Amino acid sequence: MNNASPLPVVIVGGGFSGAMLAARLAERGRASVLIERGDGVGLGVAYSTPLDAHRLNVRAGRMGAVADRPGGFIDWLKTHHPAQADPNSFAPRRLYGLYVRDRLAAVEADRPGAIRRVKGQAITVESQTVILSSGERIEGRAVVLATGNPAPRTTGADQGGRVISDPWAPDALTPIQPGDDVLILGAGLTMVDVLLSLTAQGWRGRATAVSRRGLLPHAHGVKHDAPIDLPPEALAGPLSARLSAARRLAKAHGWRRVMESYRPITLDLWRAATDAERARFLRHLRPWWDVHRHRIAPQIAAELDQILGEDRLAVRAGRIRAVKTSAASVALRLTTRDKAEQTLSASWLIDCTGPGHDVTTAPLTAGLIAEGRARLAASRLGLDLDEAGRVLHADGAADPDLYVLGPPARAAFWETVAVPDIRQRIEALTDLLAR
Repeated sequence: MNNASPLPVVIVGGGFSGAMLAARLAERGRASVLIERGDGVGLGVAYSTPLDAHRLNVRAGRMGAVADRPGGFIDWLKTHHPAQADPNSFAPRRLYGLYVRDRLAAVEADRPGAIRRVKGQAITVESQTVILSSGERIEGRAVVLATGNPAPRTTGADQGGRVISDPWAPDALTPIQPGDDVLILGAGLTMVDVLLSLTAQGWRGRATAVSRRGLLPHAHGVKHDAPIDLPPEALAGPLSARLSAARRLAKAHGWRRVMESYRPITLDLWRAATDAERARFLRHLRPWWDVHRHRIAPQIAAELDQILGEDRLAVRAGRIRAVKTSAASVALRLTTRDKAEQTLSASWLIDCTGPGHDVTTAPLTAGLIAEGRARLAASRLGLDLDEAGRVLHADGAADPDLYVLGPPARAAFWETVAVPDIRQRIEALTDLLAR
């Protein structure tokens, strides 16, 4: 290898973002150290599921891990699982995890020594050195925080045994019996995954999902929806005017085609927005954006419809006021949209509110903020970053050696959760770090 520097890039987090960045750096002749606290390098939360019922939310033909090779996943499926190699399908996430791990292993075999794996918990970043909980210090030429999606934080972990604060923890749902009723905080993608997991283990009880708006995820169409040409009034001007234009287009062409049209330019629109405009979007439009943009596979939507049709799922809109547990049940007090007080009870409460990103309390980032090496973005979605993903210091200066990649970078890039978006960021960051 012809490294410009003998020091590697240190990557904190070995999920999709971190693993595929390490692979791309190796392919460009740059060494890295990949730090992951668990055993599932390349998987993260999304692709570590063993259930084939948990499917991708993007069509398989667009899920290649490399930006200029979107069909890479289909090529892998043709070799290893040909029955699943339909570009229009939504393949099991389990298979995608195997694909990511195979790609990483192939790069490691082709470029011995380019990627060093380290199992450990990163707790501090000092200059270009990452310090692990074991005391080990790993020095690099740059540090990339690719820590993925943390567990939900709504209920906390101290509510008693009837509250499942992290539904993705190993065996978290095992105690739930087939006839138990459950309360679910959140009505989005995590809630759908949890219902599928419960169904797979024989659960036949009833669930009540509670969220601020009471919105369920929408489904993809049977076929890919072609984008349309967006007129100027849908791209510029006040947010209210752009929203009105988008609604008119949706009535004329269908909302899926409109969302597909916005997808390639979402980053540009987010970057161009002022802090006030971003705040208005997050306060008023985000729930509707999420359910239309982050859609579920048609077969998953059919399963959800069946559960609804069996009267085993109810959705309530309201604001959570209190959670009270006992030895055998849990009660949730909420204020409904019409200001009424209501108390719901069940055998279990499951927190499905989604990733609990809070850089002010996570040890790794809280320390950076405390020392002035990082600051919270105005949107409060995460650390403040520049357009290259560099962390901004308290005074606004970009740190030349510290980057954020993947879901934790959403304050700067907004859409940075799905593979097609993350792989673009990986390519841009690889270009920067491989210079």
